[in-house]
Amino acid sequence: MDKLNLLKLFLVAAERGSFAAAASFLGLSPSTVSKAIARLEEDLQLHLFHRTTRTLTLTESGRAYQHTVQQLLSELDSCEEMLLRENGEPKGRLSINLPVSYGRCYVMPLLAEFNKQYPEIELSLSFDDAYVDLVEQGIDVCVRSGTLEESTLIARQLSPIDMLTCASPAYLRENGGISVEDYARHPWIRFRFRQTGRVMPVMVSKNPNPLVTTSGIAYAGHTNLDPGRQYIVDDGEALADLCAQGLGLTQLPHFIARDWLQSGKIVPIAPCLRPPGFGVWVIYAKRTFLPARIHAFVSFLEQAVRSRGETPLRTWAEELTPAI
Repeated sequence: MDKLNLLKLFLVAAERGSFAAAASFLGLSPSTVSKAIARLEEDLQLHLFHRTTRTLTLTESGRAYQHTVQQLLSELDSCEEMLLRENGEPKGRLSINLPVSYGRCYVMPLLAEFNKQYPEIELSLSFDDAYVDLVEQGIDVCVRSGTLEESTLIARQLSPIDMLTCASPAYLRENGGISVEDYARHPWIRFRFRQTGRVMPVMVSKNPNPLVTTSGIAYAGHTNLDPGRQYIVDDGEALADLCAQGLGLTQLPHFIARDWLQSGKIVPIAPCLRPPGFGVWVIYAKRTFLPARIHAFVSFLEQAVRSRGETPLRTWAEELTPAI
């Protein structure tokens, strides 16, 4: 067995947690896998695995070797993808991780067109609002909404996030005009983060006059309101659903509000607010050669978002006129 296949076998054994499972996955015998790993350990003059009769776990050296081998094989795949891109269409498996609400509202409706343009790309989709390790979990591209921490990953901003304060037409008919001063007297439907349990505050503009800033249209700061009576949900689309049923006011991101606004089930009651640093980002690992399938998806998504009237500096929500 050549060194390249030996390294690939090592990664499979590390991921599967046993020689038998690795052998089954690769279509080899357990003894072949065991001998191959023993040969690799002999070449390196160190143990890569702790072995017991029931478990197989990486040693500290094994974990370091796994990380390095993953990077090396990823670079090799990227180089091969670059060569394929020069001589053919993007193809292969593309693993994409999406935030739940943005993925459902914005990305899922685009995938039929993406498949039409790139029929040789096989999509593998997962949904998660929590942090994901792209390299560790084998994810090619992820999309995230909110704020980003510094990292070595490539992050391209698709748009800012504009928060819209909304009510249903029926709720407004029953309660009349609603000013900022009235907010605390109304029930609110609010979002709770599953990872932390924190409930998102209701933002209130300190200045109703819009300002042109380096990040587009914004408002001169905001303060947070914590109203009393409220409904708490941990699903973004439930905010719009309960609001449309007339249960109270809500504040939600523009990408969740869009379809509900277009249907007339909810209406904006105040100008949008833009939390500093909040945005929607498409993220992928830094590579010397970007695989064609990743390049194709990132470019497609950026163009699709722009066609909806959104850029890294602005969204369509800036143009909305409050109903009251």
